[in-house]
Amino acid sequence: MRQIINRYKILLITLFVLSVIILTLIYSQLKVTPRLPIWQPDMVNKELVDSTLHYVKKYHKISDFALTNQNGNLVTQEDYKDHIYVADFFFTTCQTICPIMTDHMVDIQEELKGDTLVKLLSHSVIPEYDTPQILKAYAIKKGVDDSRWNLVTGSQEEIFTLARKSYLAVKDIPGTEDDLDMVHTENFMLIDKEGRIRNYYDGTDREAIDQLLEDIEILKQEYEPRKAWYQKIF
Repeated sequence: MRQIINRYKILLITLFVLSVIILTLIYSQLKVTPRLPIWQPDMVNKELVDSTLHYVKKYHKISDFALTNQNGNLVTQEDYKDHIYVADFFFTTCQTICPIMTDHMVDIQEELKGDTLVKLLSHSVIPEYDTPQILKAYAIKKGVDDSRWNLVTGSQEEIFTLARKSYLAVKDIPGTEDDLDMVHTENFMLIDKEGRIRNYYDGTDREAIDQLLEDIEILKQEYEPRKAWYQKIF
């Protein structure tokens, strides 16, 4: 028996190693990959959601839009087609949370430099003041990469409707002369290729930004082509 074992020792060791590799690959394919939630209006603080959407539980997506960016160019949902993107609401004269939020957006831009899948989109909540010229000066000051990050303006109604009915990200101000008045929050929204909200983050919190960057990598995995385990072997 010992002679037989010695004779086939190399073969047995090889078979054992191959078995371990195959089992490891099978396990890696069967193991559950983390998946981000798909946020629906009924999951969000009702203060941030238009009353017509309070009880919507499925199929929510960002509506089509047509806004003007810092270069005076039209920006639509087609510019974000097949991209993951991070969106927020701000205004250039804000002296409280906006500078922190913008600096964190710059950090995201730098962390993802060279990443062609992820873009950024910032909406002004005071569009009548934040003209393309004002946004351009702000963009230059902050170091915005025009190829990946749009600062957009439009009509007050367009911005308000997007904020309240699509991104679910600003508070209405009831009782004001202008029914379109709004208070933006510190929220960053992570949007997937299908235009769905996948998570919210505190744009003033560095730890939340780190989590956002981690979640972007998780979200990317949903779009990676799945390969059979044997492809990894052969």
